[in-house]
Amino acid sequence: MTKSLFRNAVLAAAVAGLGLSPAAAQDAARPAKPAAAARKPAGIADQANKVTGTEINDAQRKAVDRGLAWLAKRQGASDNFAQGGYSNHAGITALAGIAFMQAGNLPNRGRYGKEVQNVLDYVLANCSRSGLITSDNSSSPMYGHGFATLFLGEVYGMTPTEEVKEKLQRAVGLIQKTQNAEGGWRYQPAPFDADISVTIAQIMALRAARDAGIKVEKDVIDKAVAYCRRCQNADGGFNYMANGVGGSAFPRSAAGVSALYYAGIFEGDELTRGLNYIKQFTPGRGSRNNEGHYFYGQYYAVQANFLAGGEYWANWYPAVRNELCASQQQDGSWTGDFSEDYATSMALIVLQMPNRYLPVYAGKGPGS
Repeated sequence: MTKSLFRNAVLAAAVAGLGLSPAAAQDAARPAKPAAAARKPAGIADQANKVTGTEINDAQRKAVDRGLAWLAKRQGASDNFAQGGYSNHAGITALAGIAFMQAGNLPNRGRYGKEVQNVLDYVLANCSRSGLITSDNSSSPMYGHGFATLFLGEVYGMTPTEEVKEKLQRAVGLIQKTQNAEGGWRYQPAPFDADISVTIAQIMALRAARDAGIKVEKDVIDKAVAYCRRCQNADGGFNYMANGVGGSAFPRSAAGVSALYYAGIFEGDELTRGLNYIKQFTPGRGSRNNEGHYFYGQYYAVQANFLAGGEYWANWYPAVRNELCASQQQDGSWTGDFSEDYATSMALIVLQMPNRYLPVYAGKGPGS
């Protein structure tokens, strides 16, 4: 386990097992800085992990508590997992697991440790010998495969077992084998086509696996970077496909910027233009109704702005935090897009980004 992964595991255990607040756990685990350390100015990927002290407020805490309680109750509903986990979908079930882990829970450890273990058991049960992770009959299994592989990567990085390692390696192998000639991925586990939306799911999965110690071929990442760059337009936004299909739009542009970060690109004009394109959709400016795929877009936008750090993060997170807190349902869930399970999991992941518990979201650039 690397130092960064060990540190995250310590934080998770401290919050879940010792009752520490996220801020207290961060302070306890953070090494002292030399008194003479020079301060660098804020900038792209420069202060991504800087804790401002203003990110988490009472409204956010209450919204997260209610949302996690709703997810846990949903998992415990009669025959829920027998029918196929959250929304009968391995990928959405994995996202729910990530939402629980973002609160400092690990399999069988923490307030929602049982729920994380249930998610892990479900995902592992739906790993095929080919490496594909799927539990539904959808026409786009690679979406769910990417999210499920990401979940396994985070679990393995903090609580490694041989079973998780073996199935994670197969899942990574399938991703690498199904990359198409352009450098991207598409709905089916076959190297015939590509789009930016499925591609980011695979890039994040590969990043999580590599950070956890699983071998990922450099050539695969290099080709993925080239594909993402070909999807970008002059305005900084991203097309749905590299041949210009779709034009610039908020959700896929947030995904495109995140893809570059997770592929190891931390500085450059393509990031500046992409972040500035996303900025026009800052929550509170009617952004919820400007584009479809709201939760998908916010999931990647909060990551892109977190990894950018500086003013990007300082401006984006409070805006999306306030918008999500205001839109939560009375029962603790969120609605929209694919299902309540999906919307609630995505909203909780977004709201809990300031916790900085999961290694994959922390990035490995200059600000990390």
